[in-house]
Amino acid sequence: MSELVLGVGDFGVSRDAASSIKTYALGSCVAVIMHCPALPAAGMIHIALPDSAVNPERALEKPGFFADTGLPRLFQAMSGIGFRAKGLGVSVKLAGGAVIMDKNDVFNIGKRNVQAVRSILWAQGLSIASEDVGGTISRTVSIDVGSGEVLIYSAGKGHWRL
Repeated sequence: MSELVLGVGDFGVSRDAASSIKTYALGSCVAVIMHCPALPAAGMIHIALPDSAVNPERALEKPGFFADTGLPRLFQAMSGIGFRAKGLGVSVKLAGGAVIMDKNDVFNIGKRNVQAVRSILWAQGLSIASEDVGGTISRTVSIDVGSGEVLIYSAGKGHWRL
């Protein structure tokens, strides 16, 4: 089984049913995980910030770093492997958006990331099947492309399915 590992600001897609996509250490960052069992196909993005206006140069270099530039690129990559957002039993899941280093939640980065992602998905007519967002834990997330099973891991809490 091959594994595609995503860093912060990365996104990836796969139609290899024997593969998985994984990202580590989602704190305030948000992972959007998409799966279509009919193909099968899956995609994921590791978003760090909600709005590219804070650093347009960074958005050009690494569009996946921001929700507003990254999600359209993920949709484009998914479309390129035959994925159609509407129909076909498409599943969209979210993970992350925690309060990790900003204990007083002054900047609300996690909440703002989740809100931005939800707005973009809604504008595309996509609903969220399930989510594990907020709180104060870091999460590692993976999706099995063939089955669509999404696993989350957090130190001290173990593994669970989303």
